[in-house]
Amino acid sequence: MSATETAIALADEHSAHNYHPLPVVVATAEGAWMTDVEGRRYLDMLAGYSALNFGHGNRRLIEAAKAQLERVTLTSRAFHHDRFAAFCTQLAELCGMEAVLPMNTGAEAVETAVKTARKWGYRVKGVPDGRARIVVASDNFHGRTTTIVSFSTDEEARADFGPYTPGFDIVPYGDLAALRAAVTDDTVAVLLEPIQGEAGVLVPPPGYLAGARELTRERNVLLIADEIQSGLGRTGRTFACEHEGVVPDMYVLGKALGGGVVPVSAVVSSKAVLGVFRPGEHGSTFGGNPLACAVALEVIAMLRTGEFQERATELGEHLHAELGLLTGTGKVTEVRGRGLWAGVDIDPSFGTGREISEKLMDRGVLVKDTHGSTIRIAPPLVISKDDLDWGLAQLRSVLGA
Repeated sequence: MSATETAIALADEHSAHNYHPLPVVVATAEGAWMTDVEGRRYLDMLAGYSALNFGHGNRRLIEAAKAQLERVTLTSRAFHHDRFAAFCTQLAELCGMEAVLPMNTGAEAVETAVKTARKWGYRVKGVPDGRARIVVASDNFHGRTTTIVSFSTDEEARADFGPYTPGFDIVPYGDLAALRAAVTDDTVAVLLEPIQGEAGVLVPPPGYLAGARELTRERNVLLIADEIQSGLGRTGRTFACEHEGVVPDMYVLGKALGGGVVPVSAVVSSKAVLGVFRPGEHGSTFGGNPLACAVALEVIAMLRTGEFQERATELGEHLHAELGLLTGTGKVTEVRGRGLWAGVDIDPSFGTGREISEKLMDRGVLVKDTHGSTIRIAPPLVISKDDLDWGLAQLRSVLGA
């Protein structure tokens, strides 16, 4: 067997089959390129679902991590450390907010947001105990914990994991009238992705986020923006909410915040909202650890320049212009997205998203399918225009366009 076949066989034998990865085994990576165990190179057009916005092995991030590794990596939150205050201060400033509650993974941050909203509802809004409700959108993806899959409409993610956590109301994504009808006096929050990534990079209708912001203000309800995939430069702005001039009550961040180096997530909000917590009510041993803070501080510094947002805007316009030409080929039915992020719907009569992903892999381009017929394109923001064009040329070849 080849090195690739051996590695895949061992993984299949000794790991749970909770993923169905493409049959490529990556050994090294730099920038927008990855190299497998047999020396074949691939253009990464997925970027770890936006965790690798700044590319593989970004030297600024690697150097920040190496420097911190020599100093201290973990204290737990039992003690202060010398990177924590700067991380919280600078992330709050980047978000235009006041306070930060750090965690590790995106799912942990969403769980934290849910707990925060409920506690705020009881302590501040005055909702009777046990009656707090949160409105979410259909086709959402906020993580895979038992509470989060309780309000998923994806049966693949949800089936056989009950009993499910109550307290959530699901409305169609993009339907402002349905959202308005769902909000009651017991509603404490509306939790939305400004762009739904896992659903196929779904962009809501113009005015939807602004309308949700107006509604939540009217009804004294928190607007929570899950920007784990859409945030930190991916769409051409620091946050996708900015495209409609919306500032939520709470950002949920992750993925790119750790620079593709370490898992870092956070809930960012006002002191009035995050101030509902008292010592011992919520926490994480690794949340806000020195290594995570050192890397995230470098991510924040990179975003402050605006160069990555500008790059995502310029290359994103080019990406969508080129993809738009494919809709007339009979192979692509729709293209959606914003910035360097796109969902491409393949005509089912031509092939599945998985089949197209495998054909692209054979030509040296790595993407991933979702929901059967859709492929997602989200290259690192550091990708060159020439490399992006080369990747798009491979897609055109696969589609016979």
